[in-house]
Amino acid sequence: MRAFEIMVYRQIKRFLRARSRVAGMIINPLVWLTFFGIGWSRAFRDPSIFGGVDYLTYLSPGIFAMTVFNQSFVSGISVIWDREFGFLKEVLVAPASRKETIAGRIFGDSAVATLQGAIILALTFFIARINIFGVIPALGVGFVLAVAFSSFGVSIAARMRSMEGFQMIMALVMLPLIFLSGAIYPIAFMPAWMKVLALLNPLTYAVESSRVLLTGVSGIFPLDQSLLILLSLTALMLYVAMVSFERSTVE
Repeated sequence: MRAFEIMVYRQIKRFLRARSRVAGMIINPLVWLTFFGIGWSRAFRDPSIFGGVDYLTYLSPGIFAMTVFNQSFVSGISVIWDREFGFLKEVLVAPASRKETIAGRIFGDSAVATLQGAIILALTFFIARINIFGVIPALGVGFVLAVAFSSFGVSIAARMRSMEGFQMIMALVMLPLIFLSGAIYPIAFMPAWMKVLALLNPLTYAVESSRVLLTGVSGIFPLDQSLLILLSLTALMLYVAMVSFERSTVE
């Protein structure tokens, strides 16, 4: 467990030292809430569309999940960065389990992403009607989501050698996953083929669970089913990441 603890500590410390990253993770979700949420909330004045709540309240859990998703997925870039500057080589030759090492890295990045989500969630109390008793469970959902997409990012990055290539994949994957998650508008409004894709998206179940906990608005699945699906997908993605990293090499 020593390697696991060291990697968790390293990822948290790296984040806290990167002031521009801390500022960016606060500003970006606030831009969405301000220019997207407030603007569209004026257009959607019928609360029945969003389960009986105003659009800003409906959107807030989605922004929380988006924040965690974005930061955790982006953390996969640092695997390529470490390969470029030699740290990955030191990790791979260290007398420690590779699976344990990358699991520590993933959990460290997930803790950072969840912290970012918590900050954004705290700020939404000023503009949305959030259930305070659902905050702690929602943060738990956020952490599971972060583990899922940190693992996903690591699985991709472990097979790549180019940071530019990873960024291209990010641009290709991130926005579709967000729009297919129900974070911005209800899945019920989607055409049938989009609904099928939404059901394959792990982010969907995190958004739905967070929305139930924070606003009481029910989703397409009961809360317990959404959580079970999210946990199952997360366990699978973590396993794939650990195996992918174990097989990776440094050229």
